[in-house]
Amino acid sequence: MEPLLSCENVSFSYENTAVIKNLSFHVNSGDYLCIVGENGSGKSTLTKGLLGLKAPAEGKIIRGSDLHGNEIGYLPQQNPAQKDFPASVFEVVLSGRLNSRRFRPFYSKEDKKIARENLKKLGIEDLIKRSYRDLSGGQQQRVLLARALCAGSKLLFLDEPVTGLDPIVTEEMYKLILELNRKEKITIIMVSHDIKASVLYATHILHLNFDKSFFGRTEDYIKSPMGKYFFSE
Repeated sequence: MEPLLSCENVSFSYENTAVIKNLSFHVNSGDYLCIVGENGSGKSTLTKGLLGLKAPAEGKIIRGSDLHGNEIGYLPQQNPAQKDFPASVFEVVLSGRLNSRRFRPFYSKEDKKIARENLKKLGIEDLIKRSYRDLSGGQQQRVLLARALCAGSKLLFLDEPVTGLDPIVTEEMYKLILELNRKEKITIIMVSHDIKASVLYATHILHLNFDKSFFGRTEDYIKSPMGKYFFSE
């Protein structure tokens, strides 16, 4: 089976300092990969590379022949200004269809249909007319996840999707992402600082480390020296 996405001996630099060296891994259709690691280990830099926003200093990133740009959704970390965005929930979710518009000046009926379907899929169709800025943190994250699904429903990149959420809402978000992976067959790549939660849900772990990184199935990570070290901590 051809990987959906793969890295071959990839190295990245940030401000002329190497942060990732000679990294190789692949993601197959249906995988749920969590990228974990200490601050400064290169998680954000790698994400930019996988999204095509930063070129590797060495090596290559290969997208599978059946993965196209309009099939990739991205949920970035929110900043405080974005949380106060003055738009309706429907407008925010629909904006995920911007790339599909190409040269059309307006959203199509199909765009609006897809937006409504994703609102329903995430259980927030009742918020469709609400102002985004008036929502709770958990509701806002669901809206942004629906927006990412509108951008692409084959592969989702999620960058710390539960940051700032309380424990109950965090658990709900993790279960929602798992459902998208298992029931909707959407491939997930999630950057996370939460190693314990990552091994509960992910099929694969990529642990970036300054000296030596790990990539493999979750059960193998738990048994590995790196996994044992962090769980003992």
